[in-house]
Amino acid sequence: MAYEGGQLKSTSINGVKMYSVSSQNRSLATWLPPKKLRALRKDTKYMQRMRLLEDMRFETATTKIKATPDGEFLIASGIYPPQIKVYELGQLSLKFERHFDSEIIDFQVLAGDYSKLAFLCADRSICLHAKYGKHYSLRIPRMGRNIEYDCWSCDLLCAASSPDLYRINLEQGRFLSSLVTHSPALNVVARSKLHGLVACGGEDGAVECFDMRTRAAVGRINAIAPSGDIDQEVTAIDFDGEGGFMMAVGSGGGKVLLYDLRSSHPVRVKDHMYGSPILDIKWHRTLNSEQPKLISTDNHIVRIWDPETGDGMTSIEPTAGAINDICIFKDSGLMMLALDSSQIPSYFIPALGPAPKWIAVLENLTAKALADPFAYDSYVEQRKKEKLEAERASRITIKRKLPKVNRLLAANLLENDEAEKDEAEDNENKKKSKKKKGLSSELLKDERFAALFEDKNFEIDEQSKEYLALHPMASKKQATLVEEHFEPVMEGEEDHSGDSDASEGETDDSYKKQKSRVPRLYEVKDERHAEAFFNRVSLANEDSLPLGERVAALQNNQRAGIPGDVKVGPGGSREISFVSRSSAKYVEDQGDREAGHKKRRGVQSLGLKPDKYGGRGRGRGGPRGRGGRGGPRGRGGRGGPRGKFIV
Repeated sequence: MAYEGGQLKSTSINGVKMYSVSSQNRSLATWLPPKKLRALRKDTKYMQRMRLLEDMRFETATTKIKATPDGEFLIASGIYPPQIKVYELGQLSLKFERHFDSEIIDFQVLAGDYSKLAFLCADRSICLHAKYGKHYSLRIPRMGRNIEYDCWSCDLLCAASSPDLYRINLEQGRFLSSLVTHSPALNVVARSKLHGLVACGGEDGAVECFDMRTRAAVGRINAIAPSGDIDQEVTAIDFDGEGGFMMAVGSGGGKVLLYDLRSSHPVRVKDHMYGSPILDIKWHRTLNSEQPKLISTDNHIVRIWDPETGDGMTSIEPTAGAINDICIFKDSGLMMLALDSSQIPSYFIPALGPAPKWIAVLENLTAKALADPFAYDSYVEQRKKEKLEAERASRITIKRKLPKVNRLLAANLLENDEAEKDEAEDNENKKKSKKKKGLSSELLKDERFAALFEDKNFEIDEQSKEYLALHPMASKKQATLVEEHFEPVMEGEEDHSGDSDASEGETDDSYKKQKSRVPRLYEVKDERHAEAFFNRVSLANEDSLPLGERVAALQNNQRAGIPGDVKVGPGGSREISFVSRSSAKYVEDQGDREAGHKKRRGVQSLGLKPDKYGGRGRGRGGPRGRGGRGGPRGRGGRGGPRGKFIV
């Protein structure tokens, strides 16, 4: 089994999970070039495919499908052309295929494996095949409809459009005397593996049983009449494999009747509600159930139900075509359907039984699916999204090249038009407004505004004061400047430790709300970034320059506005030279020295010229005397009482 990943497709009926475990696509040829195989990786259906067996399909339809008694091989017949395919289950591959001259109506496995096979064909021939191929072919008098093999006597029983049941002894290699029935024609023949009783179903709705030891009829009943149908045929018969006392009969009206061989009245009647003939009936028992289940099939549906109560367990309704046959693997929940199409779908029901040994990995895949019970819902949502995306992709889209000038403006115009179209499609019932809310993409087609997208003189400067005044919202440029010139401040976590009762009362949501209210703090990187942010300039272009160009640009910027006596060095260093003044210019005043008080240096001592209007100085003369006004913030001498003087 080849499994590429993904989820198994599953459905649930009456609470019973059923998994589809076969791919609906043709197997890829091994000689495909690697380029095409790599291209298939983008196909989601191909990547999620599952191939139970290689080349498990027919060109037109599958007529019959059966497994060998040893469980090692699977045999399927189909058209067109008429052929059979034998699959080796241990290798998960096709073992061989053989072609026929006419369509295969039915076939029987005569041995434990594929070494001996008998095919009933549409040209009234019975073909016997061995391992090496076709062994012998013979013809029967009437058109055959069904065959059954009696392993106790080596007789091949053929039901045909005749009241006689033909017997062919394969050990002696000749026809034996036929079993004569009271029906005008026979549709089906079945044999019990426990007591060897042979039952024949006729066109008149009667079931007649024969004992092969005496080759005589032991009973005949009208099996279809108790169901209320008139003039219905018997289309399917099967015996119970455990007790041997129960017999299930299928009618052409789509009803299944359960009979006890000791009574002529049905124990239970099950209606498929489709009115199609019952094609096949199988008694199936596994370790998962105490009582066996009945699996009845018609052209539309496969029903699995309890023969004791008549309650339905689950059902299978394929959509690829009408059902022709069903194959159920012994003691397992895996079954395959032969459809009137090229597909051979497979279904696995874990509640019915475990997976066969040759596909034990299926248990792991279904266990994975059971672990995710909402996988099917997510699959449905995904399929809906894929359909919507496919519909959008199918729309006609026009790819336009953006102009070289004002590309952002042109892109915004196109996006606005697309958004308006989507809103109009969503609100089809609403009246469309004739007024236009803003600029549209028609501006790009108007010749009057052609220069707006061609001439660089008309390019919009988003950093200009006029643009920022009309667009007060913070632009993307401001956000990038903050991230470029500032670093976020990482504050220490608050100490939330406290009383146990208080800490338990707080929830995570309240804590998150408190954190969201705290403002974010930033710290500028250095003076260079602070000056650039103040001037609303980005340093990204400057930092991307080579080191030599950056140093030269830095020196040019530093020389601007610097006096000539200041030398600029590498790395932003500056050098200045000066000459200190002579100490002779600083002469203290003799009058101040005689006063016995150390006078502070004033205008005269510093050698500076007095201001035209004098300075603001304070002096004391006598009691509460004020000095005159001196140099800048210089104190004057002592004056008379309340005396003022000017230096």
